[in-house]
Amino acid sequence: MIKGFNFLKRINNWVIYFILTFIVVGIVISSNFLIQHLREKETERIKSLATAMRYLEDVEVDSRLTELAFYVVNENQDLPIIRTDKNKNLLESRGISEDILKDKSKLKAKMSEMESKYPPFEIQLPDFNNQYLYYDNSDLMNYLRFYPYLLALFISLYLVFSFWFLRLLKKTDEGFVWAGLAKETAHQIGTPLSSMIGWVEIMKLEDENGMGVKELEKDVERLKTISERFSKIGSIPALNDLDINETVQQNFDYLKSRISTKVDFTLRKTYEPVLVPHSRILMSWVIENLVKNAVDAMKGEGKLELSLYKKNKNVYIDMTDTGSGMTKQQVRNAFKPGFSTKKRGWGLGLSLTKRVVTEYHRGEVKIAHSEVGKGTTFRIVLREEQKG
Repeated sequence: MIKGFNFLKRINNWVIYFILTFIVVGIVISSNFLIQHLREKETERIKSLATAMRYLEDVEVDSRLTELAFYVVNENQDLPIIRTDKNKNLLESRGISEDILKDKSKLKAKMSEMESKYPPFEIQLPDFNNQYLYYDNSDLMNYLRFYPYLLALFISLYLVFSFWFLRLLKKTDEGFVWAGLAKETAHQIGTPLSSMIGWVEIMKLEDENGMGVKELEKDVERLKTISERFSKIGSIPALNDLDINETVQQNFDYLKSRISTKVDFTLRKTYEPVLVPHSRILMSWVIENLVKNAVDAMKGEGKLELSLYKKNKNVYIDMTDTGSGMTKQQVRNAFKPGFSTKKRGWGLGLSLTKRVVTEYHRGEVKIAHSEVGKGTTFRIVLREEQKG
């Protein structure tokens, strides 16, 4: 059920992403159409301006048309124009800097630039001494050219921020759920555990050195440890334990006697202290989770190697099994909450493992290698304590 829900959720996320992308692209395209429409309108304004200038040059035009022509000219003061005679001599300009007007070469270059954007309008006069009107976009149109790109950038940044913020909220909510679940589990374990401790003490009175009593006492101690692990989830643990070598050895000794005898479980490590600030209780949980995961993948039969080694300033803990291995998709999803390759799995073990390593120990846990039918190597990377 959880797997199906995650699959549907991923589909919904992609649908939302494509919808938002479509909206952004749509806004950019519609903005370009709008700007193109405004450019065409600006061209129409130039035509009106050229017509008005022709009327102003014609002395035979009715005074009312002359008045209208003056109005049109005054309404288009924001358009940069250069009016020349048929020999391209300057007659009038507007919106052109004095520096360009004083330099003939710069003026010629400016006219060529204007002509490359828009062909000049020919103002036909009664005496056939036609004039030419060169023009360019208004300042507003020049600014609007960048509007679609700025809008797209703004929306993209907004979407990125929104996704980041939603992921942060989701992560925070997941943290509260994990903490609440873990603490409730610790509370539930605590009640029968107290009863078991009492029964162990009664059994000791009858046979203090009995093998069954000693083994049961070990398991009760283990249950205490498990309860303490759950109680630490959601709070910041003290990283006081230093020798990770000793932590790994203790877990190997405990687990070796409790997993299937058909599993060839070996330990390869250095025998000198390896100083890594860590919580022994939580790191033991991580190792136990990985061991159980490996044993399940091998169906209780195969080779399992736990190795600890140093490289540069990092400490590596590898867990290599000869189990069923994983596909690339399974590798990508292995640490996601709710994902499990087991029919009855909850998909919580590896997720908790990652949380303990990355959030509490500032380390890294990953699948270093996996091949279907041959096995998997999980790798934990921790920072060695720096001396002096």
